[in-house]
Amino acid sequence: MAADLAMMPAYQLAKLFKKGKASPVEATRAALARIERFQPVLNCMQHIDADGALKQARASEKRWQKGKPLGPLDGIPTTIKDLVQTRGMPTRMGSAATDADGPWQTDAPTAARLREAGAVLLGKTTTPEYGWKGVTDSKLFGITRNPWDIHKTPGGSSGGGTAAEAVGIGNLALGTDGAGSVRIPCSFTGLFGLKPTFARVPLYPPSSQGTLSNAGPMTRTVRDAALMMNVIARPDPRDWYSIPTDDKEDYLKGLDKGVKGMRIAWSPDLGFVEKHRIDPKVAAATAEAIGIFRQLGARVEEASPRLEGLDPRDIENIHWTGNCSVLVKGFAPEKQALMDPGLLRAAEHGSRHSLETFIRAGHQRQHLGVAFNLFFQDYDLLLTPTMPMPAFNVGEPAAWGGDGVDIGWTPFTLTFNLTRQPAATIPCGFTKAGLPIGLQIVGPHYADSRVLRAAFAFEEAMPIKPPPMADN
Repeated sequence: MAADLAMMPAYQLAKLFKKGKASPVEATRAALARIERFQPVLNCMQHIDADGALKQARASEKRWQKGKPLGPLDGIPTTIKDLVQTRGMPTRMGSAATDADGPWQTDAPTAARLREAGAVLLGKTTTPEYGWKGVTDSKLFGITRNPWDIHKTPGGSSGGGTAAEAVGIGNLALGTDGAGSVRIPCSFTGLFGLKPTFARVPLYPPSSQGTLSNAGPMTRTVRDAALMMNVIARPDPRDWYSIPTDDKEDYLKGLDKGVKGMRIAWSPDLGFVEKHRIDPKVAAATAEAIGIFRQLGARVEEASPRLEGLDPRDIENIHWTGNCSVLVKGFAPEKQALMDPGLLRAAEHGSRHSLETFIRAGHQRQHLGVAFNLFFQDYDLLLTPTMPMPAFNVGEPAAWGGDGVDIGWTPFTLTFNLTRQPAATIPCGFTKAGLPIGLQIVGPHYADSRVLRAAFAFEEAMPIKPPPMADN
């Protein structure tokens, strides 16, 4: 039963709690057993609060016994990314330049909402330093590995959370996404992940990547992600972009209504990604997934937005490296010496951009957003590959032999950080080597529920599978 509880979807676990057939304490012990088993192999946790988690679980157990749970996440073991401030737990940002002694007195909005909902906070998951790259390793915590193949990266920067979630270290995981940092690792580790519409999930303190950044759920089922959104997508005055009406949204409502009649665009290259850059198996698996949407009754046609020569990779790189420069310059030289050399290279690159370059990139971002707004006047959803490639070897800072400074190797994901639209990834197949492949589902602004609804319909047709490691 312990293994079953660890791998059980959160919504099913809550049903067992309600019926008294399982308890939050049992579920937490199952998760902690998984930490003991898999942490030495995957290195996905930077902090484990076993005593605190069991204390939270006992309190939750009493609430369920009295029939007064705080909500459907009460007692659900959950992990939180190291970039998210969490009271009582170290938030190191994956960086040796941060203060190891804290104090850790503040909950970010997402951590606060999860705590208020009764979720059992197991600990913090690994990330590269300040989430600066799309793989998960750091000088402070070392290399995190992919549970589908420990010689491969889980992606990043939320790779610790997805590696943990995939093997049952927590039934829910919270990540952040500034260029794909939820969707990259979910694609590489075979999970569902959602980057919500910008500001739908409040952030505090402000991210070093500014308005590129989002927080979102990483789960083993779409329904679990909807449950999480009902908790974390609530306004918070500490985020000045926070949407004041979001406390009225129910992401479970209409989840099972399917996609029949939806107008869906399928773009295998988004109109700008070079076809030779896309792994043939990725291209084939995502194209085959389109057939499922047609079988489900959607009207799917191949179409790409008119970008008028704009390349989202160039726009994102200017924003990204410029933000890295500002981040690094906020540290004293002796602290900078402790930082990832790759982050320092990105910062140095960003410092060379002229003011005119930054302003032009901001204008280009606006034009890009308008292009996608116009595109979504004709379509309810857009489908693309999530990543052009499957997971690559650990120790490499980027795909295609890159050094991580140019983040253009994740073109399908970064585009929607720029445009602010909701974008999810869901597993849609495997390579010959057995590595997961992700399909990206994108919606117009504030159509997060529609994205979840389409993902749920797809999941019903192609259920999400755990890595073999998780069942052994």
